[in-house]
Amino acid sequence: MDKSYIIGSLYKQIYRNEINGYLVALFKIKETNTDYEDNIINITGVLPKLSDKKEYILYGDLVTHPKYGLQFSVTSFDINLPTKEEELVTFLSSDLFPIGIKTAQKIVDTFHEGTIDKILANKDCLQLIPRLNESKINKIYDTLKDYQNTSNVVLELTKLGFDMKEALSFLNKYESKILTTVKDDIYTLIDTDEIPFAKIDEIAINMGIEEDDERRVKALIIHVMKELCFMKGDTYLTLEEISLSLSSYVTISPEKLEYLLQKLITEQKIIIKDKRYYLKKFYDAEIYIAERLCYLNDMPITSHINIEKYIDNSKIKYDDIQKKAIQSGVNNNITIITGGPGTGKTTIIRAITQIITEENKLKSSDIALLAPTGRAAKKMMENSGFPASTIHKYLGWDKDANTFSVDEYSPKSEKYIIVDEVSMIDTLLMEALLKGTKRSAKLILVGDYYQLPSVSEGQILKDLIDSDCLPVIRLSQIYRQTEGSYILNLAYDIKEKNISEDLFIKKDDYLFINGDNDTSLGIIKEVIERAVKKGYTDRDMQVLAPMYKSVNGIDNLNIILQEIFNPPSDRKKEIHYKDVTYRECDKVLQLVNDPDNNVYNGDIGYIEDIIISPEKKITTQININYDGNIVEYTPDKFINFRHGYAISIHKAQGSEFNTVVMPITPSFKRMLYNKLVYTGVTRAKKSLILVGDPNSFIYGINNDYVDNRKTTLKDLILSRYNN
Repeated sequence: MDKSYIIGSLYKQIYRNEINGYLVALFKIKETNTDYEDNIINITGVLPKLSDKKEYILYGDLVTHPKYGLQFSVTSFDINLPTKEEELVTFLSSDLFPIGIKTAQKIVDTFHEGTIDKILANKDCLQLIPRLNESKINKIYDTLKDYQNTSNVVLELTKLGFDMKEALSFLNKYESKILTTVKDDIYTLIDTDEIPFAKIDEIAINMGIEEDDERRVKALIIHVMKELCFMKGDTYLTLEEISLSLSSYVTISPEKLEYLLQKLITEQKIIIKDKRYYLKKFYDAEIYIAERLCYLNDMPITSHINIEKYIDNSKIKYDDIQKKAIQSGVNNNITIITGGPGTGKTTIIRAITQIITEENKLKSSDIALLAPTGRAAKKMMENSGFPASTIHKYLGWDKDANTFSVDEYSPKSEKYIIVDEVSMIDTLLMEALLKGTKRSAKLILVGDYYQLPSVSEGQILKDLIDSDCLPVIRLSQIYRQTEGSYILNLAYDIKEKNISEDLFIKKDDYLFINGDNDTSLGIIKEVIERAVKKGYTDRDMQVLAPMYKSVNGIDNLNIILQEIFNPPSDRKKEIHYKDVTYRECDKVLQLVNDPDNNVYNGDIGYIEDIIISPEKKITTQININYDGNIVEYTPDKFINFRHGYAISIHKAQGSEFNTVVMPITPSFKRMLYNKLVYTGVTRAKKSLILVGDPNSFIYGINNDYVDNRKTTLKDLILSRYNN
């Protein structure tokens, strides 16, 4: 054995995720080739259910966790079956088997070191042993078979092409049925969303499944529907879209496609209504959202708070529209408040929370302030003075299972739910939020109608407002405007498509610098270098871009900006991961929600420490500081973050930055559209610098294509009130 290993048995299980099999446990060591000297060690990794009665060989590495100390990170395992005669006697006389030491000795004396292989080959050989009845023979055989099966299943799955982690995850989910599942229809594994379709498809083809096999084509239909919905933000598709996308994988007749679609309907995987083709989860979600919101809207209004006494005593002067928003928020069962930057949305949230708390003698636990991202929730909390949370954290999201512990069967008890940045909320998250709150809770939804829709499927805020059936307050007057400020005026000019010379004239807080595909990167580099000489840091400035690739894209920008903001130094450790160099003090962006560590998609942090194993000279951990929250990443989690000197405009939603620098070049043209440009511009609080081509800027302002998402929520609400 060249790999590091430990041999022994389970001592105590500390934590186990039943969905993916991730285990934290104490392990009793019998033998090891590592330098570890104690006989008990912490182990972590994806493993099947371990027994304290079985002996295992665990392969992996000794790692030092800054909080939990030295532990063994398991990458693979074997069940250790004894071969020496004295070990076999001890093994067979353990309480795993229905025999004592004398009978065990007789078995080993009869079959010697080949005992286990001979029993597994033919259990009837045990009839040679006196006073061993059929029941005991079957028990001995079944126990040994169980030992053998666990290892064999994992071995068979890895032979097919699954890696060890995937094999163990499927073994935990399907247990001994996994090989039968793979043999009967490997494509059922796509339902778990754990492994990319392409990998399952490649393994299936290698197993001999034909390209037009019914099982494959049904899976392909689901796959292309998922891909198209996510790519376009749609919640339903047309038959033509499905057929065209499917044709890039396989050629089938329209008749066969129709037949397979009907089978998928029978299997309750898709829904077809009025020539609209839905994945069932999106159809069910839109139905549920419409029903819940209309139910709230139709409930009798029981709250009649007079806000005037609070407004009159306030130092803030509210206009009539703002008063209307506050009045509706504190009394109506559902209120939607929309407006651009500077129109007072945050001020209204603060007023609503203060009034309902004081008037109704509510505790802070009676009100939930929520937002889709960690940064938006933090901003909400700072501005309102009330605790705020991400929606995922509020609902108890389990990232491994992709489920929420808070649902319609165990909803939260808050009386008021106030949600900010609603334009970012997708269909499935909105459904989960409504299921996780009691039906009588008053709902206040706040957001900017003109911002980008959610990254995932749906356009919740737009559909609710466009239905014109629910109470909507539209804020238009700009209040957060300092003398000499132009950024907010620019944002509203973009929204209204007001093209004028002002778009390119220098202002106190705004600058447009002409550049093309070849020169813009150099201009941005010069702008940042000058800012750094004046004392600005990457905490003061944020570069935003529409896409990752191209010479002026996010990937290339991050390389340039890292060299300016955080150049190499003997005082800073650094590592190379894939094609990226990370070093201490780097600015990074979190890419996935991780409620366990209170860090969320879009959060920005800084690398505080890179821990490198002195023996193997490999990186074992990166610690990232998110505003005082230290999150520890092992190498398998490095994929969860990337450099954050330049980020996408989508990732910047819900955030504000003192200075924003944004390239708008011809190479981005296919990605430039009104809401994207508007959202990027409105991220800047104090200063905005645009670098690029005036014609590309004008094109982006005039391009409305993002408004074409296909959703049903608006129609469902309308049909409820028009019938």
